[in-house]
Amino acid sequence: MKDDQLPDYLTKQVSRRSLLKGIGLGGAGVLLATSGVGSALALTDQFPDILGKNNSKNKINFYGTHQAGITTEQQNHLYFASLNITTSNKADLISLFKKWTEAAAAMTSGEAIGQPAKNGLLPPDDTGEVAGLSASNLTITFGVGPTFFEKEGKDRFGLLHKKPAELKDLPKFPLDALEERWTGGDICIQACSDDMQVAFHAVRNLVRIARGKAVLHFTQSGFLRSKQSSGKNETPRNLFGFKDGTINPNLKDKQELNEQVWVQRGDGPNWLIGGSYLVVRRIQMFIEVWDRTTLKDQEETFGRHRDSGAPLSKKNEFDQVDLEEKNENGQYVIPKTSHVRVAHGKGKEQILRRAYSYADGMDLKTGTFDAGLFFMSYQRKPSKQFVPMQQRLAQMDKLNEYIVHKGSAVFACLPGVKKGGFIGETLF
Repeated sequence: MKDDQLPDYLTKQVSRRSLLKGIGLGGAGVLLATSGVGSALALTDQFPDILGKNNSKNKINFYGTHQAGITTEQQNHLYFASLNITTSNKADLISLFKKWTEAAAAMTSGEAIGQPAKNGLLPPDDTGEVAGLSASNLTITFGVGPTFFEKEGKDRFGLLHKKPAELKDLPKFPLDALEERWTGGDICIQACSDDMQVAFHAVRNLVRIARGKAVLHFTQSGFLRSKQSSGKNETPRNLFGFKDGTINPNLKDKQELNEQVWVQRGDGPNWLIGGSYLVVRRIQMFIEVWDRTTLKDQEETFGRHRDSGAPLSKKNEFDQVDLEEKNENGQYVIPKTSHVRVAHGKGKEQILRRAYSYADGMDLKTGTFDAGLFFMSYQRKPSKQFVPMQQRLAQMDKLNEYIVHKGSAVFACLPGVKKGGFIGETLF
């Protein structure tokens, strides 16, 4: 059938076909996400800004004193990447970080990176899979690992004298079963968004820009309960069904964040002031074993009620944890080996938890789910905060019966950047 024989509504659709192709929304790409040619037309009518203007409403500014994605309210999805540097040229790294800054600022604003495609014989600058989508509260956070500065005893880029003392691999903890494929890395990219495709798109484009300078070491996607499924601003639950992250610093208390999260003057090299240290742990959960455990045992393992998240014997999630309370038999209400009690210690250490659940299919060795927690925490000094807490947990936590730590990494997350500058500018 020729175009002049089509009904009016299809004629209107055909007339836009070449325009859609011109902006990277060719017929096949549109139809995959819609229910037919009429839906493609509706897309352009409802979202005319995809034809050139930015339709993004849910934007988080990339620029600022601190990097976004640390104290930002947690988004629904995570896509995390650890990269290894392949270049030996410091100038290449500076160029990379400048390009990353420009691209990250564009993507967090809901814009495509680079220039619109004009030459059909060349690949487009942007991969295009989020055309027409909002920024979905995208944040992109960058960090550098210990091996960014030194590898195999070599000062890689003449920056070893700037390496902070806190930036080092974590000590070996009892029961760790770390695998190299989930451990370490020279650079990290943490992309968080309320849309998984937006988060993946961000990392995909940044890795593409890094070609010839860095390659992927490992990646991990993660998820929380979505804002669409629950409009309540509640603590998310992990795959064991318990709330995860109840005890966190107050994100609205600037003084508390300075004490617990942000690197301060005098902590180490001045280039990291306003940054933070990120600890990453890939924790596989033995959910099949957990699912056969009684509710009483589950709650005593965590030291909290599953439904409310309240400490045992309390009613509300944020009620004070009473570690001295005993029952009629003289036993502690919150058992000595419970996760809450062991993590609390003497209450000296605090970290900012920003964990996501993951589900990566089947563990081929055991035939069980490869699922668990991609634990991320931010802190001012890992040696004084995360490390002593994890040392206690590794030795005494009853939760160890149901989990195993498979991956580990530490990164110095760079300070924020002002418009006109670039991420990592204070380091270089």
